[in-house]
Amino acid sequence: MIYWIMVLPILIVIAIIFAYFNIKVVPQGEAWIIERLGKFHRVSKPGIRMIIFHPFYEKVRKEVIIKEQILDVPNLEVITKDNVLVTMNAVAFIKVKDPKNATYAIVNYKQGILTLVKTSIRSIVGNMKLDEALTNREKIKNILKTKIIEDTHRWGIDISLVEIVDLHPSASMQKAMEKQATAERERRALEITASGEKAAEILKAEAHLEVAKIHAQAHHIEVEASAHALKEIDGVNNTGDSNMPLNYILGEKYLDTLKSLSGSDNSKFVVYPADLQKSLKGFLSLGALNQNEEQ
Repeated sequence: MIYWIMVLPILIVIAIIFAYFNIKVVPQGEAWIIERLGKFHRVSKPGIRMIIFHPFYEKVRKEVIIKEQILDVPNLEVITKDNVLVTMNAVAFIKVKDPKNATYAIVNYKQGILTLVKTSIRSIVGNMKLDEALTNREKIKNILKTKIIEDTHRWGIDISLVEIVDLHPSASMQKAMEKQATAERERRALEITASGEKAAEILKAEAHLEVAKIHAQAHHIEVEASAHALKEIDGVNNTGDSNMPLNYILGEKYLDTLKSLSGSDNSKFVVYPADLQKSLKGFLSLGALNQNEEQ
């Protein structure tokens, strides 16, 4: 009895020490690579795990994060096909699918992915002109993911998403582009203004043309009417007066002029010409002729 009383505390201490060094808790979101005598033995998943005679017989080679991680690729300078220096920022969303390959297939998988992304971006954007690179981020992203996915699978890494966060030319190039954009906007404004003025002038010219056509048609009708009237007068003229048609036309014009003067809102009085009787000679003669025919 006394023997067990002396031995039991020693056994409890040994058990506590054994548990402390050999029983481990693997956190959620991690996977531990366990080696036995320097050689890969197993992958310990989250939970309470036994590591025998740690660290002499078995030991934790590496604690691998199996949650999704974000790798930032900041301030990457690339020269485009037309020799323009651009700065890019990219991010890659990765997740370890095979902790063993992520540990033994490459020394540092994060550094490897960063290097792979940088070289791939330089290769892709280097074959594009500046305008093409600025307007085709989606194309760059898709090509980039396709280029790096094969190598990362060999390392046990899954690339879920690659995004181009920012892509902009150097400061001097930005100033030049701003000047070019301003000049282009001014040119377009001048083109729009000139086009509007041209359209307005065309409309005015078309309106003048239509008015001229209408005036010409009216004048043509008036000339035809006058010619017809002269023909009628000449047909009934038996007085032998050759000036009778001309006097008729002049009298008609006088009457039209007097009528317009009398109808004006601003006219206070109307001045009749002294030779009104002579001007109306054609009408009077025509009236006499018509009266003789009726008799």
